[in-house]
Amino acid sequence: MNVLLGFLFILILNFQIATIDARPSYLISSSVISVHESSSPATAPAPSMADSSHGIQADSPSNHHHHHSNKKLIIGLIAASSLMAVILLPLMCLMICRREKIFRSSKIRATRLDKLRGLPLSSFISRTNSTFKQNSQKPSVSVMDYTLLKTATNNFQESEILGSGGFGCVYKAQLGDNLFAAVKKLDNHSPDAFKEFQTEVDILSKVHHPNIITLLGYCVHDDTRLLVYELMQNGSLDTQLHGPSCGSNLTWYCRMKIALDTARWYLLGLEYLHEHCKQAVIHRDLKSSNILLDSRFNAKLSDFGLAVMDGANKNIKLSGTLGYVAPEYLLDGKLTDKSDVYAFGVVLLELLLRRRPVEKQKQPPSECQSLVTWAMPQLTDRSKIPGIIDPVIKDTMDLKHLYQVAAVAVLCLQPEPSYRPLITDVLHSLVPLVPVELGGTLRVGEVRVAAAVEP
Repeated sequence: MNVLLGFLFILILNFQIATIDARPSYLISSSVISVHESSSPATAPAPSMADSSHGIQADSPSNHHHHHSNKKLIIGLIAASSLMAVILLPLMCLMICRREKIFRSSKIRATRLDKLRGLPLSSFISRTNSTFKQNSQKPSVSVMDYTLLKTATNNFQESEILGSGGFGCVYKAQLGDNLFAAVKKLDNHSPDAFKEFQTEVDILSKVHHPNIITLLGYCVHDDTRLLVYELMQNGSLDTQLHGPSCGSNLTWYCRMKIALDTARWYLLGLEYLHEHCKQAVIHRDLKSSNILLDSRFNAKLSDFGLAVMDGANKNIKLSGTLGYVAPEYLLDGKLTDKSDVYAFGVVLLELLLRRRPVEKQKQPPSECQSLVTWAMPQLTDRSKIPGIIDPVIKDTMDLKHLYQVAAVAVLCLQPEPSYRPLITDVLHSLVPLVPVELGGTLRVGEVRVAAAVEP
């Protein structure tokens, strides 16, 4: 458009120059005549009226012809300018209309994206008729059809339940011939539960990490909210330690690998989230039931519904699981990334001792006892450590490695947050204890990852 306006401006300028060039011709000819007359000798006879009249009449045809040619030039320029204006004006109008249309459509598209952001539009999602519908705001996670998930879980039959908790139940779903998934059905309809649902989808749609559970899709149908994850064949660490198998499937090296996988998430996952979210993420609910194990006992962290951004922790409602909550958060409401380090230390105790974070005492009075309170005095005495560890793994490890893991757990469980190590330091302490075959640096013979591994 700028080029066209410039071309039009040049035409108008040429027109003005031509007009200026046309006017001085009369002045120049008259001045020449006057100069010629004044330069005549004084003795020359004065011209008569007839002579003057004859001279004027003699010059009139040339002047008239020059004026006529200039007039033709002016008319030609005006005609050319008018023609160009007739051609350019519609083009300019077309371009302006097109730009306005593009601006209007982009504004409408942005408005639609704003409406989809945050997942509050259950009516939009429930109207989905296709099996999968890609979300424009979160391209990595699919909006899934409720009817499909209902069929895949046999109408949410009890026989398909993989686990349950305060949120609801997790069902095994068959989405295809060889495609299985885990469907979490949220039964809590409170505003807090809906906010946790939003947080879960927001975070898991942004981060992809080998030690974080993969979110395949979600569904909002009326008041029902569903989250669809990859299926973890060996369930949770809590089930493996405290379930029917009583930890028999978890060897010493397997337990160290699980601890290393969890620490790796904090190191790599938090770096990823910090890069994309500009702030570190505090999980707030790290516990053995949220550490899931696949068919080869690779650990993946799940349940990010309570996660918050570090630095945005003012006036945050106290949440978490008793036994895993750091004392400064429980007593004073202070929440930092060191709060998750404390919870990691509790998980280390579970791996070592196979005891729950809070247990009822067998002898009266039947009060609950904290695992941390019971274990800390004994973990600081090396002579007592071999006697309190899980009998399943007793005498299966190098005692130096056992003492090192116990020392890491003690550091993570320090009451003062500033005394707890960074997760980077924890990772560096665990890597030498895990065989190379399992992702560490320890050189040993062929390692049996677990006593029983599903095909």
